Amino acid sequence: QVQLVESGGGLVQAGGSLRLSCAASGLTFSTYAMGWFRQAAGKERDFVAAISRSGGGTEYADSVKGRFTVSRDNAKNTVYLQMNIPIPEDTAAYYCAARRTFAIFRSPDEYNYWGQGTQVTVSS
Repeated sequence: QVQLVESGGGLVQAGGSLRLSCAASGLTFSTYAMGWFRQAAGKERDFVAAISRSGGGTEYADSVKGRFTVSRDNAKNTVYLQMNIPIPEDTAAYYCAARRTFAIFRSPDEYNYWGQGTQVTVSS
């Protein structure tokens, strides 16, 4: 079965950096677009970034554009989220998601598979 496992979360100081990873198994990774979403306590799950199945296309939420970078290594079945210059408002549980498609989607409803999430806390 498909499994997505996030790692790399933790406590980080504002202005620092953190890299999240999402390791996928049980699927042909190179045929899946991947997304990163986050959910702060008491709030809805929001789009953060997405990457096409080849890695040639990316999209970002306005709130993270210029600070976060999404990338993937299809040989390692892994997608990454490099978080630079994090701010306290980035504090949330971060989830990766997968959908077998040529396109990139921002809506969580478009994704078929989800990881269990990893918590990121940014201290001021």
